[in-house]
Amino acid sequence: MDLLSVRQRLVATNIANAATPGYRTRDINFQAEFARADSGLPFNAPEVIETAGLKAGNDGNNVGLDREMRLLAENAIRFNIASSFWKSEYRQMKSAIQEGRNG
Repeated sequence: MDLLSVRQRLVATNIANAATPGYRTRDINFQAEFARADSGLPFNAPEVIETAGLKAGNDGNNVGLDREMRLLAENAIRFNIASSFWKSEYRQMKSAIQEGRNG
């Protein structure tokens, strides 16, 4: 969920700078960072990269609002899924603790 929060802030920053001349879209390599987190390594601030392959306008800005809005929606879905998993784990742990007290 920390990784998703970082990505959400980056996407919001990209949107906020959509009209800033020379601004370059930033992101994280989400798949690589997720794989690193999934391997059990502790969470560190992910590496922020400039997104390659995006067409820049005459002012050098390469923020595409359609792309950024898609990333916001995708990130929200991922956050909801992660939150649901966390809530499920929490309920199971709470249930196990309560059963231990009653047993």
